[in-house]
Amino acid sequence: MISVVQLGTVEYTTGLALQQKLVTLRKEEKIGDVLLLLEHQPVITLGRNAKTANVVASAEFLKQRGVELCECDRGGDVTFHGPGQIVGYPIFDLRGFPRSSTLSSRAEENEAKSRSLESRDLVFPGRKHIGVIEFVRRLEDVLMRTCAYFTIPAKRVQGLTGVWTDPATEADVGTAALGRPVEQSSTEELATSKHPEAKLAAIGVHISRFVTSHGFALNVNTDLSYFNLIIPCGITSKSVTSMQKELGKELDLNAVAESISRNVGLVFQSQILWVDTLDALLGRTVGVPMSRPKELRHLHHEDDATWA
Repeated sequence: MISVVQLGTVEYTTGLALQQKLVTLRKEEKIGDVLLLLEHQPVITLGRNAKTANVVASAEFLKQRGVELCECDRGGDVTFHGPGQIVGYPIFDLRGFPRSSTLSSRAEENEAKSRSLESRDLVFPGRKHIGVIEFVRRLEDVLMRTCAYFTIPAKRVQGLTGVWTDPATEADVGTAALGRPVEQSSTEELATSKHPEAKLAAIGVHISRFVTSHGFALNVNTDLSYFNLIIPCGITSKSVTSMQKELGKELDLNAVAESISRNVGLVFQSQILWVDTLDALLGRTVGVPMSRPKELRHLHHEDDATWA
């Protein structure tokens, strides 16, 4: 079972600290798998492979725009998070998800090279659970299915991570696109096209002792002018877009979040449990009925007297 918590708008540094706490609890088996869905205030993040030259705006200009600059331990280069963008942080133990029978170790190794993943991101052959490659593919599949539900054709691009528009596709969207088998769509050959693609969603993950953190960012109603402050993911040849831009109208973020959650359950073949608050998640699974956990109090800068 995957518990989904929708948090609203969260500062990026607070989100990092929260992920660290949840990862620790997941490793200790004090909580189950959790998906956090939220928005961030404007922030540019640099992954462990980031080049600072890909932040083209000056520190002074970033301050004027109210944009933070933060380093983190996810994979990937430079990206932006802000209002109107749904960010998903899966805190999953990969050992709980059986590996697809159609993805060979050789195919996984070749794809790792094409995506420029470091050797430490890989897992040992012969395992029965999914590794980083299939995990990333499943996240891409979740987002492609979500875009299809809202009638936006989307695809993978050879050698790149994330989800991209598919201008060459005209019809296979909406509920009809959701009928294809999960295993097929998760492991199919990466699509290529002569038409220019634009990036709808970025993915960058971190895995420690089989437990994942960081995740994906889907541009829904995002102000795309913020991406002019950076070279997104270090890619100069492709633009960034949003669901709003593709459809010509603003979308209901809650409706998109619900679609993401349904597709997470479908693609990861798990039941989905919506949890109203983080406190309810921790209280239910850790068994703390009367007081907020010490780590969470520190996270919110609270003393012991703030719990009602």
